[in-house]
Amino acid sequence: MSLADKIFIDMCNDILENGCSTEGEKVRPKWEDGSYAYTIKKFGVVNRYDLSKEFPAITLRRTAIKSCIDEMLWIWQKKSNNVHELISHIWDSWADETGSIGKAYGYQLGVKHKYKEGEMDQVDRVIYDLKNNPYSRRIMTNIYVHQDLHEMNLYPCAYSMTFNVTKSKNSDKLKLNAVLNQRSQDVLAANNWNVCQYAVLVHMLAQVCDMEVGELVHVIADAHIYDRHIPIIQELITRPTYDAPTFWMNPEIKDFYQFTVDDFRLDNYVTGPKVENIPVAV
Repeated sequence: MSLADKIFIDMCNDILENGCSTEGEKVRPKWEDGSYAYTIKKFGVVNRYDLSKEFPAITLRRTAIKSCIDEMLWIWQKKSNNVHELISHIWDSWADETGSIGKAYGYQLGVKHKYKEGEMDQVDRVIYDLKNNPYSRRIMTNIYVHQDLHEMNLYPCAYSMTFNVTKSKNSDKLKLNAVLNQRSQDVLAANNWNVCQYAVLVHMLAQVCDMEVGELVHVIADAHIYDRHIPIIQELITRPTYDAPTFWMNPEIKDFYQFTVDDFRLDNYVTGPKVENIPVAV
């Protein structure tokens, strides 16, 4: 069993056995038929993944690595808020007639800010600090910008990354670690998708800044399983598990903005069958 599978199974069991139900309470999300989408939820879930030991893709079912990387590049590299620049259609429900999701996600990462060193957006600031001041305790991004929330078609779920550099005693290279903060997560639909995305991001930044990968710590304020997802989760976590896949990233790429989805792959990725027709609450 991979570490990612164990973390996922333990988290789901904890939510199902010890979580709080929102049934009958005032909730925002609804199903396509108009009924309210209730959840079982846990507060303050923290999962740790050591990226130096394995890539955290679960094997219970296949995580679409190319699609999740494409979305991550859409946000972090293209800094886009238009779904027409995205291969998948996962954001279509939140886009307007022009394809825009408002001043959300990639838009915020592309806004330039004034620093003592000059004007930079948040992504370029992270890269600048990792290269020039790696032991800074201020290397972070935040896209939950209150003044722009009214112009976002969806408030950011994964909203902040904090990067921290360490060094192992027996290594000449620095090690890049990161904390992903998420206010809310649909465990079935999005958990491993987000974990894989940000694991890839840490790998990318480590490579372009000449570092090794370390830990990804995922902090979820509200980790929830929707009521209509419960039987799907119960079946999923009883499936056979397999060894973690091998992550490959093009070692020739040294510029963060030169990566494409074709520069990544998972080798020896053995998984259970795809989960079909997952209902999505909006």
